[in-house]
Amino acid sequence: MLALGYISGIFMGVVLGLLGGGGSILTVPIITYLFSIPATVATSYSLFIVGVSAAIGASSYVKKGLIEYKVGGIFAVSAFLSIYLVRQILLPSIPDTFEIFNIFEFSKDNLVMLVFSIVMLGASFAMIRGKKDSANAKPKKLILFILQGLFVGAVTGFVGAGGGFLIIPGLVFLAGLEMKKAVGTSLFVISINSLFGFSSDLISGTAIDWVFLLKFTGVGILGVFIGTYLSNKISNKKLKPLFGWFVLVAGISIIIKEIL
Repeated sequence: MLALGYISGIFMGVVLGLLGGGGSILTVPIITYLFSIPATVATSYSLFIVGVSAAIGASSYVKKGLIEYKVGGIFAVSAFLSIYLVRQILLPSIPDTFEIFNIFEFSKDNLVMLVFSIVMLGASFAMIRGKKDSANAKPKKLILFILQGLFVGAVTGFVGAGGGFLIIPGLVFLAGLEMKKAVGTSLFVISINSLFGFSSDLISGTAIDWVFLLKFTGVGILGVFIGTYLSNKISNKKLKPLFGWFVLVAGISIIIKEIL
């Protein structure tokens, strides 16, 4: 099971390197189900893994001048607040076990995984549907941009996913960035947000198994390099819908597992 977990970590990195996002949606399920780590702790680990992997991915866009730092900064700052509130106030306030309508009994880990599965479904639909050409996109009102940043921060904080499938549409249709700059800026934002969320967990005293975390991050980074190499050989337009269907099935499977 451990070997399968690390192989899955490489796969996660390959997807991130190939698509510029999407792979992080697999991190929490891999850590939770293959390494038997509680979901609430897995979200902390995922924030570190996603943050480091996104930073490495963003470095190639820095060299090409494909990151809009001002736009990314506005988005990141608006997300900081919601990440902090979710990690430090919302999650700790949720009881370890609770009932819904006095029928269904859930643990906090069950809740996290159910919310995560819903996020996976949203990501799968975005990848299956694909993104329209942004050539005619024009910047929208700043308040909408900030509100989306707050929402993405809440998702990032609660489930430990980078939120690239939410950030990129915002950068394209609200900020008016062309796709390559949107991807590069998204990786920049993801790296900042994820590492900020992880840092807040460290400050609050979350226990971290650094040996495991660094091992898993290492295999993920290996996958990123493999995916980056393969990205020059394989069309993203063909891969993204296929991966979207994979995430859809995985999300539905998690819902079934956590409810039954």
